[in-house]
Amino acid sequence: MKFLGLRTVIYPASDLESTKQWYIQATGVQPYFDEPFYVGFNVGGYELGLDPNATQTTTYWGVEEIDLAWKHLISTGATADQEIQEVGDGIKVATVKDPLGNVFGIIENPHFGK
Repeated sequence: MKFLGLRTVIYPASDLESTKQWYIQATGVQPYFDEPFYVGFNVGGYELGLDPNATQTTTYWGVEEIDLAWKHLISTGATADQEIQEVGDGIKVATVKDPLGNVFGIIENPHFGK
């Protein structure tokens, strides 16, 4: 089981349009994915996501095999938070909580280089 580095940060965006406009101005980058349920930016090879349904900021670490990473994290004392789910286009995400209660996200994204 190997971590590939930080890949994605998802920010809550209750007002998706104004939040999107702010990040366009702040980063100078246009979104590559722009839907009412999610706006995604590629900023320097990393995903900056805006989610109108998110309640907290979540950072995701890239992994090659999310099932193995999930089992590994649980075996080290993490607790399940959000089970593994496919979010489209072959991308799978999940979150656990570390022993201190911090959210630790993992993402298997076949579109990121290894």
